[in-house]
Amino acid sequence: METAKNYEQCEEWRKRAFLGPLPPNFLRIENTMSGNQQEEADRQAAFALHQMQNQAMSTMGRLTITVVQAKLVKNYGFTSMDPYVRLRVGHTIYETHTDRRGGKNPHWNKVIQVFLPQGVNKIYVEIYDECSFTMDELIAWGHIDIPAQVIEKGTTYEDWYLLSGKQGDNQEGSINLVLSYQVRYPKAYMEVPAPVMMVPSTNMIGSIAPYAPVNVYTAPPAPPVPPSTLPNAEVELKQLSEMFPNIDKEVIKSVYDANGGKKDTTINSLLTMAE
Repeated sequence: METAKNYEQCEEWRKRAFLGPLPPNFLRIENTMSGNQQEEADRQAAFALHQMQNQAMSTMGRLTITVVQAKLVKNYGFTSMDPYVRLRVGHTIYETHTDRRGGKNPHWNKVIQVFLPQGVNKIYVEIYDECSFTMDELIAWGHIDIPAQVIEKGTTYEDWYLLSGKQGDNQEGSINLVLSYQVRYPKAYMEVPAPVMMVPSTNMIGSIAPYAPVNVYTAPPAPPVPPSTLPNAEVELKQLSEMFPNIDKEVIKSVYDANGGKKDTTINSLLTMAE
């Protein structure tokens, strides 16, 4: 009898513990703000975000990186490697295409444009061999300092940078990069009007209050067409190639684009690179 009584008590406790009615405010977040207070808080948050983004925009410039080619000391594997480059600038990662069977002397001629936050002055470079049935193999890597004259003066700079790898520090070969920098955004970007974000009121008592428009920044439009693709550029690029036969045509093209298609400025940049 005692056992049956204990069993009935346990069943009663179980029902009370698991099957009892839930309180009306179960899993509900109580909002202590009134509708007007919530609307003002939303407006201030949107405005603060807008200010932060504008401040970030004012401290950024556009860095153009042309990954031209590399000269590696060894071909790993039984066939020619399929190398590609991975760049990290700040917290952003970019990749080139793969040069199929590029081996020890891959060419990419890949132009990469990045927004450079204030304080970032290095580029981390990695070269991988793309593999079909296994993970891509890391072949070489290096930390590259962005020259001061590129950021401070907007000078176009071309150089070979040593790479580290299995052969040792700065012993795996080198990579050829062309760097140019444009301070902040082009004027055309800055003149694009910002769109309007509508923040609704949360005051649901009585009539619904009108939306409060708050200006916020969105991404700029796509960059303009490179000058080298314009009809008159072909003649100028041919003339520049004849003037500087020892400089790769793709490098000349990248410098031409970086200087906005200005022939005289491009000549000065190429003369500086050739010294």
